[in-house]
Amino acid sequence: MASCSSLNFTAISSNPQKLPSSSISSPTVQRPFISHLSFSKSSSLHSDQIPIRTHCGKLRQPNGAGFVVLGCSRKKEPLRIMISGAPASGKGTQCELITQKPDEAGCLQQVHIINIKLYGLVHIAAGDLLRAEIAAGSENGKQAKEYMDKGKLVPNEIVVAMVKDRLNGPDSREKGWLLDGYPRSSSQAIALREFGFQPNLFILLEVPEEILVERVVGRRLDPVTGKIYHLKYSPPETEEIASRVTQRFDDTEEKVKLRLQTHRQNVEAVLSTYEDITVKVNGSGSKHEVFAQIDGSLTQLLEQKQEKLGTVAA
Repeated sequence: MASCSSLNFTAISSNPQKLPSSSISSPTVQRPFISHLSFSKSSSLHSDQIPIRTHCGKLRQPNGAGFVVLGCSRKKEPLRIMISGAPASGKGTQCELITQKPDEAGCLQQVHIINIKLYGLVHIAAGDLLRAEIAAGSENGKQAKEYMDKGKLVPNEIVVAMVKDRLNGPDSREKGWLLDGYPRSSSQAIALREFGFQPNLFILLEVPEEILVERVVGRRLDPVTGKIYHLKYSPPETEEIASRVTQRFDDTEEKVKLRLQTHRQNVEAVLSTYEDITVKVNGSGSKHEVFAQIDGSLTQLLEQKQEKLGTVAA
């Protein structure tokens, strides 16, 4: 069996005294003592799991604390997720929630909080990737900059190459990835598949057009802080900020409807490639309501992968 540090913790209880003695063979449980703990990068927690102070000889023990590990299994294959959504569908917010790290969630600093779900996927957005490659002066970045300086669209093969390299990165391979808003065409989807990149799940955020238009038209940018506001849902905190916020030139009703039409065409082309693994999510609610739907789908996917792993092991 692999060492503890390379395993997932699949059953951790805050009250070991109530656990059947047969379920605890190693490590030996000491008196339960809840404390502030840190975790190695390879560890993961799922819902209903909470750390307690125990003793484990094979784990480095921060501040003398260890973990109760029940039913260790080999590290599961990481998730590979794609997410698509129209402008103002809340895709960026959901990507932040899906990829949040333990320190961002704040859960591991307050160990009495239970029902923790931390996916920790690597967030990959083609637009961000393109800008980063240009800033880094990579070969792909130099080629992309030549086209952009001439006012031309960056060819598919260059963007696909960037995405491919990022998906092959050590962190993406170890933690899994969340590909944001890409692919946008069937040719891009086919290219990724030919490179061997097949997602476990394709998440599509669906929001009625009238809500999307309202969200976009009401958006305002604070040029000083870069913060995004909405005149109705998240207005500026002070009159000073309200007086200086600006509207993007393409955040008009006419232009957003054109962008939505383009998005629909792109999504329809891509869905044919991922039809059998597509989950459509109602994105009209609050960010937490939307995330609850996504979280349910990811949980179900993890359970299916765990069942398959158990079948293979048996």
